[in-house]
Amino acid sequence: MASPHEAFTHRTATRGDIAALSTVIDAAIGELQKSFLTPGQIIASRQIMGLDTRLIDDGTYFIIERHGAIAGCGGWSRRATPYGHNASANRDDRLLDPRTEPAKIRAMYTHPAYVRRGIGRMILALCEEAARKEGFSRLELTSTLAGAPLYHACGFQDVARLTDSSVPIILMQKIIEPKGF
Repeated sequence: MASPHEAFTHRTATRGDIAALSTVIDAAIGELQKSFLTPGQIIASRQIMGLDTRLIDDGTYFIIERHGAIAGCGGWSRRATPYGHNASANRDDRLLDPRTEPAKIRAMYTHPAYVRRGIGRMILALCEEAARKEGFSRLELTSTLAGAPLYHACGFQDVARLTDSSVPIILMQKIIEPKGF
């Protein structure tokens, strides 16, 4: 029997992908949050969510494709910025210490046409393996309400429930084994 992921491929994003990624991110924010947020909160989401091109420049942002179409994207960071886009106020490019701080899972989006096909799990697996190789033993992310079921299913636990610009978010963590253990 064929794997459900067989038709999907992955690669590291480049600056040349930014326009296509922006389209996927816009669709995901606008469509996938409708069951969880008010229209006003979705508008506010666009102010706190989006693509941070530092992830692309650091080589830690992945694209999942099917027949050349972007099905989803997401990445991880060895930097302290918890979430947001290039213009977010909470940016912190400080490098994290993998011995004492968690790697950050960042900017996870699935195109609405590809939901429930394992895209998020594929990205999380890529991120976890890459962070593990760099010696991190914990992952941390800031989840939307729409993303929380996936992250819970993948072993993340709630740390705190917060609000940013009227948008409810959840700080979550997961313990992973660093490479060599």
